[in-house]
Amino acid sequence: MVNPYRFYTYAYLRKDGTPYYVGKGEGNRVYYKRSGEVKPPKDRLRIIFLKQNLLEEEAFNHEIYMISVFGRKDLGTGILHNRTNGGEGCSGIIRSEEYKRKSSESRKGKYKGEKNPHYGKPHTEESKRKMREKRIGKLQSKETKMKIKKSQTGKFHSEETKNKMSEMRQGKNNPNYGNSHSEETKRKMSEKKKGKNNPSYGKKCWNDGNGNVKRSIECPGDGWVLGMGKKRLT
Repeated sequence: MVNPYRFYTYAYLRKDGTPYYVGKGEGNRVYYKRSGEVKPPKDRLRIIFLKQNLLEEEAFNHEIYMISVFGRKDLGTGILHNRTNGGEGCSGIIRSEEYKRKSSESRKGKYKGEKNPHYGKPHTEESKRKMREKRIGKLQSKETKMKIKKSQTGKFHSEETKNKMSEMRQGKNNPNYGNSHSEETKRKMSEKKKGKNNPSYGKKCWNDGNGNVKRSIECPGDGWVLGMGKKRLT
């Protein structure tokens, strides 16, 4: 016979000793997180039992009471991360025999082939694209990308790494070693540098007398005169 006094209430504590979650459970429920629930602390010393050897109804009532005492952060009434007022656990729910049978078969892997609810339903091209992008990490949020960028800021390559990178770019270690440009590519590169295709086409050199030089069609402003300066072009 199952012990009816097997229930208890518990709390997860912050490092400062204040509770951040209150719950009701049985067995080893207190140590494990279920989908959508608050994560228990890694240090089990910060997991405490509030009351033990309770009937389920007593455990629910005590859970409700403790949540009301400490209050919920989402409602602005206290310090707990609980999203409900307690007392809504599923252990007392009576499932139909049909529900139990389907759940059992699902867990045993019997929904295969035609029994699988997705049987014969191919993914759309849009679904395939999203799954593919997710696998290669293209769906990172802007916040995630910014964190990655910041984590790399200020990090420098070691001398050994620099030497390896330098050697890789030289001679046969260069991935482009021996791969000469095709005649078509050479022609396009040459045309790009000529006439109107040249980004400097029609621009004159101007300097401000302090060694600063700019290329532009018209004078950049007062104090600028034609001619090269002492510094490199900007």
